[in-house]
Parts: sequence; structure tokens; C-alpha cells
Amino acid sequence: MLRNGLEPWHLLIVAIVFIVLFGSRKLPDTARALGKSMRILKSEAKAMKADDGVAAAPVEPTSVQMAAEPAAAPAQPEPKTVGEPTATTG
Repeated sequence: MLRNGLEPWHLLIVAIVFIVLFGSRKLPDTARALGKSMRILKSEAKAMKADDGVAAAPVEPTSVQMAAEPAAAPAQPEPKTVGEPTATTG
């Protein structure tokens, strides 16, 4: 029964389940995001090895730096006070 663990038909069943669960449209985007995160992990690991134990500021990927910048708050009009007269036309 379990002589070799995973066999090719097991992998085929897993692939079909992924396609059914996530849909064929989301799988390329998911694979792209996974590849991007793996590249970031690899570059971070290289940066840690290059530091050789020297305490330095952590290197953040460009995508994280851009996401960390605060967005400017939209300008809001000043609230009117209760006793303030309003202009009427007429």
C-alpha cells in the first residue's frame, strides 16, 4: 500500500483539487506572488550572510518600503458651530 509514499497519481489528484478549490484564474497570480516572496526571502538570507554578525539596520524590500509610507489624509472641511448663521439666497 504505502511502499513509495507519494506516487505520480497522488500529485495529479492534489493538482486537480487545487484547481477546483482555487480556480484556474487565481493560480497564476498565486504562483507569481509565491515566486516574488521566495525572491525576497532569498535576498534577505543573502543580506544576513553578508552582514557576518555585524549589527546593521535590516534591509527591507522595495515593495515593503513603499507600502510602509503613510498616505496623506484627505482635507476635511471645518465643522460648523451650532450658533453660526447660514447664508441664504432670496
